[in-house]
Amino acid sequence: MEIAGKTALITGAGTGIGRAAALALSAEGCRVVACGRRTGPLHALGEESEGAGIMAHVLDVNDRAAVDALPGSLPYGWREIDILINNAGHETGGRKRFDEGSADEWSAILETNVLGLMRVSRAVVPGMAARGLGHVVNIGSVSGLRPNATRTAYSASKHAVHGFSESLRMDFAGTGVRVTEIMPGIVRTDFAETRWGDADKAQAFYEGFGDFMEPEDIAEAILYALRQPARVDVAQIVLMQSTMM
Repeated sequence: MEIAGKTALITGAGTGIGRAAALALSAEGCRVVACGRRTGPLHALGEESEGAGIMAHVLDVNDRAAVDALPGSLPYGWREIDILINNAGHETGGRKRFDEGSADEWSAILETNVLGLMRVSRAVVPGMAARGLGHVVNIGSVSGLRPNATRTAYSASKHAVHGFSESLRMDFAGTGVRVTEIMPGIVRTDFAETRWGDADKAQAFYEGFGDFMEPEDIAEAILYALRQPARVDVAQIVLMQSTMM
């Protein structure tokens, strides 16, 4: 499938997997709407790409009005989204036993990781179906396949993403809309630092695994799924660091 000239919208594009995906798709000739809450990382992404078809768009996936306004709030010529990469997510307050966290912390994880993803999909997918062409890539996790201690809310959120992805694919079968779920293991991003607000603790966390993946590895998996011919729908890609094999 030729992806050059397509328009992609990526949530959580300022850092980590989203940033790597934005740069990779831009390098393939896609026009990329890079969405995120923080303007600084988005502008830095635009500078790094040297203006190669990446447009920063400030968006909080939990802002219902802003998400509902997609894609009409985008400039003319950028509104027909061919590729949606639902990447925004967090685990702030996570990695602790269930009763040690607050209901508000768990609710915030689910709000972004599940409802935010569903809201953006609801805003974009109908247009894809109407045009008879589109590809939704949901960034899940291996935590959506197996439970993890101290990750009750996060694991629940990724199980929900898994179920949503499977059902969404069935809903739009035969419409030209494809749905892929990318399910990575440990990827070194700013995710852990955001979780704890402690850079040293985050670094020690990744080093404790002995090996981990980089965001660019996940971006390559996304490109693989997008490049397949229209008759192929890559349902899931599970990626693990080599030390876990």
